Amino acid sequence: MKTQTKVMGGHVLLTVFTLCMLCSGVRTQLSFDIYAKSCPNLVQIVRRQVIIALKAEIRMAASLIRLHFHDCFVNGCDASVLLDGADSEKLAIPNINSVRGFEVIDTIKDAVENACPGVVSCADILTLAARDSVFLSGGPQWRVALGRKDGLVANQNSANNLPSPFEPLDAIIAKFVAVNLNITDVVALSGAHTFGQAKCAVFSNRLFNFTGAGTPDATLETSLLSNLQTVCPLGGNSNTTAPLDKNSTNAFDNNYFKNLLEGKGLLSSDQILFSSDLAVNTTKRLVEAYSRSQNLFFWDFTCSMIRMGNITNGASGEVRKNCRVINN
Repeated sequence: MKTQTKVMGGHVLLTVFTLCMLCSGVRTQLSFDIYAKSCPNLVQIVRRQVIIALKAEIRMAASLIRLHFHDCFVNGCDASVLLDGADSEKLAIPNINSVRGFEVIDTIKDAVENACPGVVSCADILTLAARDSVFLSGGPQWRVALGRKDGLVANQNSANNLPSPFEPLDAIIAKFVAVNLNITDVVALSGAHTFGQAKCAVFSNRLFNFTGAGTPDATLETSLLSNLQTVCPLGGNSNTTAPLDKNSTNAFDNNYFKNLLEGKGLLSSDQILFSSDLAVNTTKRLVEAYSRSQNLFFWDFTCSMIRMGNITNGASGEVRKNCRVINN
């Protein structure tokens, strides 16, 4: 946790608990104090378990926020991604052998159930764990409105339609708009790629034959290209990983956006935010602004996380006893 501790002091000004009220799209049924009496130590319990998980594996911070993202974009933020079964979202193409952190959520749920049985949803736990993963990695702090219910069904088909690292920018923007998020949310939430790892399988298409004419992606900076061709050679192990942000792999900062200005975005879906033709009138300005101001990035990222955390499909739900299965 040395990296996180060192960076953490830099975001004191971003710890603005009233920020939630300034971001649009807050679900009226959510509340900041819904568990004030029924589970008063919830926030402390979740954070303690996230700290333990990050000490065991620092990469888990990025994994938990990605898990939250993949949950909210399918059926809303209802912990449907945590369900096991034949139609599990875990078995969708973007998730299988990729999305991780389920055991950490199980551990947090057990700790919460020991203190407050049958009270707190898995969806709320996942939302809090994602927030804490950002904060403990040097990112902003915000207050999370709670009261989500756990969904009763998974949706593998929808999970197969999650935003993809292989898609053009217009398709990615359209998928955000479909869940009531906007272009600012596209860029700000992509900033979560400032930490964590990605498998060769999701970016090796850029390294050798991106155009179909045997040439790599021309927007990829040459020294990074050479390094990645070594890490992910033709015919190599597609499960080998590389850092999404080589300069600050485990820290939540704005270095991701500085990388994009230099052609050092790892995924195609990262670099197109700056280098594509469509970016000129959509996302490029935001990339440049966030590269100059970490505070601005932190502010917009916080608002985007709040908006994403408020996505709902309006269906009924429950508080699962076990995050992997619906109650009997």
